[in-house]
Amino acid sequence: MRSTVRLATVVAGTSLLSGCVSGPAPPPGESSGERVLVFSKTAGFRHGSVPAGVATVKELGATAGLTVDATEDAAVFTHDNLRRYATVVFLSTTGDVLDDAQQRALERHVRRGGGFLGIHAAADTEYDWPFYGGLVGAYFRSHPAIQSATVDIEDHAHPSTSHLPAAWNRTDEWYDYRSNPRAKVHVLAALDESSYSGGTMNGDHPIAWCHTRQGGRVFYTGGGHTEESYADPAFRRHLLGGLRWTTGAAQADCRPENGYRSLLDGTKSSLSDWRQAGPGSFTPGADGSITTTGGMGLLWYARQDFGAYSLKLDWKADGDDNSGVFVGFPPSDDPWSAVANGYEIQIDATDVPERTTGSVYGFRSADPARRDRALNPPGEWNTYEIRVEGERLRLWLNGVQINDFTSTDPARSLRNGHIGIQNHGSGDQVSFRNVRIKELPVRIDELPVQGD
Repeated sequence: MRSTVRLATVVAGTSLLSGCVSGPAPPPGESSGERVLVFSKTAGFRHGSVPAGVATVKELGATAGLTVDATEDAAVFTHDNLRRYATVVFLSTTGDVLDDAQQRALERHVRRGGGFLGIHAAADTEYDWPFYGGLVGAYFRSHPAIQSATVDIEDHAHPSTSHLPAAWNRTDEWYDYRSNPRAKVHVLAALDESSYSGGTMNGDHPIAWCHTRQGGRVFYTGGGHTEESYADPAFRRHLLGGLRWTTGAAQADCRPENGYRSLLDGTKSSLSDWRQAGPGSFTPGADGSITTTGGMGLLWYARQDFGAYSLKLDWKADGDDNSGVFVGFPPSDDPWSAVANGYEIQIDATDVPERTTGSVYGFRSADPARRDRALNPPGEWNTYEIRVEGERLRLWLNGVQINDFTSTDPARSLRNGHIGIQNHGSGDQVSFRNVRIKELPVRIDELPVQGD
C-alpha cells in the first residue's frame, strides 16, 4: 500500500530567455546557470558547417529553456564572464584558440562545476594544453573520406543516446583519435570499423563519450562535420541530450564502464537465460527494452548465481509505478521466495522512505537529498548500479551513491544468490534494458568462516 508522501524529482525547465555575449553580467556572487556559450573560433581548418551548428545549438537551447550566446571572440574567456554560463560549447574549433589567461578561465569554469560540450573538431584544438587534452578526452589524428558508417550505441540510458537504435547508421566524417579514451571516459557510442573504410583504431573506436573532469561535466561527440548533420533529427536530439546533461538538466552515469558482460539486451536469445516466476510477464519493445505486464511476478536470471559483483541496468517508470530489482535469493519459481530470502532495491515514487526508489525495501531508505538530485523524472531513463561485496550492498543512481546497506540476516545472505526484476501488478508499468554485470574478486575478509 502506498502512502501519500510524494518525493521530489529533478525537473528541467527554466524560462526562455534571449541575450548575447555583450549582455550585462549578473552581480558578484550570482550565477544564472541558464546560459550556454558556443565558441567556434578556428586557427586551423574552417568547417563550412559551423553556422549551421551554431544555429542548431541555439534552437536546441531554446527548447530546453536556455539562453545560448555564440562568439568567436576569445576575449570572453574571463573568470567573471564564464561564471554566467552553465556550459561552454566548443563547436568545431581548431588550433590554438585561447591564450594562457583564457585557458585558466576555462579551467576555473570546469573546476567550479561548469559543463563543457565538444563537437567534432573540438578534438582538433589546443594540442599543447594538457588540461584540455584530458577535458576533451582524445585528440584528432586523421580521418578517411566522408561516408556512411554504423554507430554502435553502448549506453542506452544517457539522454544523448537513449532515443537511438542499437545500430545507428549515418553519414559523417569519422575521426580517428591519437589515443583510445575508453579507460578514462564513459563511452556512449563507438564506430563499427567493419561498416566503413579507413578506420584505424583496431576495432575499438569510441566516437561519443561523457565524463566528469575535476568537478565539471564533459560531453564530446565526433559527429557534426557535415551541414546535413544539423538537419538530422536524431543527431539534433543527440546534441540536445549532451547539452541537457552538461547543464545538469538531466542525470546519467558517466563513470568509465569496463569489464561488464550483457545479461539482457532485449533479444530472444538473451531472454532464454531468464525464467518468469509467478503471474504476469515482460513485453519486449522495439528499443531493446522489456516492460512489466501484470503480476506480481519476477523475471530472474536462472543460468547462474552470483557472489561479489557490480550489476548495472537501466529503468524507466511512466509515473508513480512500482517495481524493483531483487538480489541474493535462491532459485525458485515462487516470486515470494525472493521476497522472503533476498533483498529488493525498490522503484516506487511514493511510499514511506524505506519503500521508495533507491531503498533496500523494508530495511534501509536511500539518502533522500542525494537520490532526489540524481533522479530523472517519469518518462526518462535512469541507471542503477548495485554493488555486492560480501554482505555489503551499495547502490548508485545515475552515478551518485544513494544507499549503503549491510545484511546481518543469515537467511538473506548476499554472498551467493540470483538476481531478478519484478513485475509488480497490472497498474504498474516499468521498463528495463541493458542489464549487465561485472563479477568482482572476493576479498579474504569476505570469505565465510568455518561453520557459516
